[in-house]
Amino acid sequence: MQFTIQREALLKPLQLVAGVVERRQTLPVLSNVLLVVDGSTLSLTGTDLEVELVGRIQLEEPAEAGEITVPARKLMDICKSLPDEVALTLKVEDNKAVIKAGRSRFTLATLPASDFPNVEEGPGSMTFSVNQNKLRRLIERTSFAMAQQDVRYYLNGMLLEINKGQLRAVATDGHRMAMCTLDADIDYQERYQLIVPRKGILELARLLGEADDLVSIVLGTHHIRATTGDFTFTSKLVDGKFPDYERVLPRGGDKIVLADRQVLRNAFSRTAILSNEKYRGIRLMLSDSMLKIQANNPEQEEAEEDIAVEYNGSALEIGFNVSYLLDVMNVLSNEQIKMILSDANSSALVQESESDDSVYVVMPMRL
Repeated sequence: MQFTIQREALLKPLQLVAGVVERRQTLPVLSNVLLVVDGSTLSLTGTDLEVELVGRIQLEEPAEAGEITVPARKLMDICKSLPDEVALTLKVEDNKAVIKAGRSRFTLATLPASDFPNVEEGPGSMTFSVNQNKLRRLIERTSFAMAQQDVRYYLNGMLLEINKGQLRAVATDGHRMAMCTLDADIDYQERYQLIVPRKGILELARLLGEADDLVSIVLGTHHIRATTGDFTFTSKLVDGKFPDYERVLPRGGDKIVLADRQVLRNAFSRTAILSNEKYRGIRLMLSDSMLKIQANNPEQEEAEEDIAVEYNGSALEIGFNVSYLLDVMNVLSNEQIKMILSDANSSALVQESESDDSVYVVMPMRL
């Protein structure tokens, strides 16, 4: 096989595909990227057996068909190190990949394409399309709350739920929960749930653009597939049952606080400096039109901040992990946020004051 391509045309898809490839592999071929030339299309595939990403590039010059796998990181590092505007030619000779660009020449070891595993495709049971920027927003607003390496493996991922034409993403690590819903005009009225693993969600978010181009989604019993113009992404699903998130949503909170998001975020960041590094606890004290934020640490240092808020309920003192509150402030975009509280032992519900498509639940801390 042989093809010639501009460095820029190869670099971006290669970086995305190589992102899926793990550095430490049990199978040598999993450190490689599969290159396939078919007609005038070059496709690059990377996988770690959980997630697979295929990038497609249209070649402008005639190419010789064939397929081979080469080390992903080395190929990417070679591309990065070459000057801009250079064209590189890759040719397979004697089971080695020879890359020539300008005055540079590299020879890479290869493994046969037949060794390269493909993610098992089960039958697709539902297909729909959604705008890339909407799906990206859905993931960005919720993915921070996914657990990392939790023994409850079903929390190390994100729940995607289709219900009454809406697409909803829910993530929780047991201490806080993020939920975002969008109207997706999906012609399916019953509830359908699946859990996409953490790595799959993060790779999918990297793929999605800011534009409102469509991404086509296929949901199968064991996999999810997303196809954009240039990429096909496939991920296995987590086999488990996600907790009933609707039971976690606090109901009947009677203390409603309206506050400026940016002011609140800055105040949380400042008081967090003197919170206990291990527990990250801060104390919120509500009184008429005023929120006092306090933090202290084992060295007896203290931070205190007063903020004017819209609130006219009874006084309340409640503790939270400041990192969880900051995560929420960082993903919301509206100027004003609404916090709904009931008492010192109940979770807080946080959302934008004018929109309820994104909802966040944060459990309190005993301080």
